[in-house]
Amino acid sequence: MGSLGRGGGATICALSSGRLPSGVAVVRISGRRAFEILEAMTGGLGEPGRARLTSIRCRNGEILDRGLVLAFKSPASFTGEDVVEIHFHGGPAVVRAGLAEICRFPDTRIADAGEFTRRAFVNGKLDLVSAENLADLVWAETETQRRLAIANANGESLALYGDWRRLLIEARALIEAELDFSEEEDVPGSVRDACLDTVKRLVTDIDKHREGYRRAELIRNGFRIVLLGEPNAGKSSLLNALAGRDAAIVSAEPGTTRDLIEVSLELSGLKVVITDTAGLREGGSTIEVEGMSRARARAKEADLVLWLKSPSCTAAPPDELSAVVVETKADLRTDPGSCESLRVSSKTGEGLDHLLDFLGRRASEATSGSDASPTHWRQAELLRIASEHLHQATSLGLAPEVVAEHLRIGSENLGRVVGDIDVEDMLDMIFSRFCVGK
Repeated sequence: MGSLGRGGGATICALSSGRLPSGVAVVRISGRRAFEILEAMTGGLGEPGRARLTSIRCRNGEILDRGLVLAFKSPASFTGEDVVEIHFHGGPAVVRAGLAEICRFPDTRIADAGEFTRRAFVNGKLDLVSAENLADLVWAETETQRRLAIANANGESLALYGDWRRLLIEARALIEAELDFSEEEDVPGSVRDACLDTVKRLVTDIDKHREGYRRAELIRNGFRIVLLGEPNAGKSSLLNALAGRDAAIVSAEPGTTRDLIEVSLELSGLKVVITDTAGLREGGSTIEVEGMSRARARAKEADLVLWLKSPSCTAAPPDELSAVVVETKADLRTDPGSCESLRVSSKTGEGLDHLLDFLGRRASEATSGSDASPTHWRQAELLRIASEHLHQATSLGLAPEVVAEHLRIGSENLGRVVGDIDVEDMLDMIFSRFCVGK
């Protein structure tokens, strides 16, 4: 399917478990020398797929450690190659010595980032969508991110895109048959109309599926909330209260916050990114003006804007923004306030739980829907291109050969989504997201 990367035929090894020190450190080896290395370091191969406890030695006989080892024979392994796992005790010195000994074998080296998963893809053990979502699973910070990655790494998308592609290939074959054998009685002239009805339904299905990318993007990158307001409206204090730490400097001096300050929270199982911004007012120093410009720009990109209003603040939210008003410094207020506003005190904690519940609900509403969806821009863009060509194919008055060409391009782009066609130029970018050892 493609090259394996640097030293494509080499046997590779890496630490595949977590940060050291740890209770156990799993070193993974993949390639044609994997079993040779295991036999040399443990005195035997053992039964494939079955763990055994043994001494792990250097080739000069010196004992490195004692631990479990496993062998997985090709193709019944993660990479599709012969794979070995050595479970060292998780001390940094032990693991360094083990990896150094493994790399002394000929044509053996430390793996590049994502190289194990790339080999799994090249050897047909994973499709490209599953590989991308495996990376998402590794980096998942929240329960919703985990569920999204699992839902899209289980082959469901592969089956869906495969079904769509088969329909297009069949439609194209029938239209080309009509073109080539139009005078034959067994190729009815109405076949193109039936095929294009199928293509129209397919365009609707693809476009509906593509709509899920926005939801996936919010889950992966976080629901973005921006705090806006006049100077001393309580933005930095609220940010610190929500974060549970001093993330921003709080001062009575106007213009203290001049740059964007972000904190990430998990609300209702979702990643939420809250940004503190410079207070908005007329005038100010050159640096303040730049800070206010950044605040307005970030607010335009936000999924939710909170306009913070203290008892001394009189300004309304900017007209171009749809903002939720939060009345701050509730401990200093005596007025009844607006029933449409949220009221909080960063000092006493009044209203913070209610505000967090509100933010969690808004984030949940924005990310509701099916987990099966495009999770990366690459996938969504290829689906968009496919949909565009399929829509063109259904245009009235096109010659059959033009229709067939649009169907060909559409099916090829569906193939690129899962990595069946012409994806070599994308592989380095995709697999570089993985950690070494995965």
